[in-house]
Amino acid sequence: MRRGCIAVCEIQCDGCQCLIEHGERYLLMEEDEGNSMRLCADCCLAKGYAEYRTEKGERVITFLG
Repeated sequence: MRRGCIAVCEIQCDGCQCLIEHGERYLLMEEDEGNSMRLCADCCLAKGYAEYRTEKGERVITFLG
C-alpha cells in the first residue's frame, strides 16, 4: 500500500539517505510482510511514483496515480 504523508519530525529517506524535514511530503510504501520504505519527493519523481499536475492554476506534486 502506498500513502502520501507529511513529516512531523525528521525522517531519513530510504532511497537517497537524505533527511526529510518537518512539513515536507514523502511516500510511505508498506508491503505485506510488515516492511516499509520511506521515499522523499525527489526519489518518488525519479522512480515514477509521483508526478506534477496543475490544479486550480497551481503546479502541485501528487503521489496518487
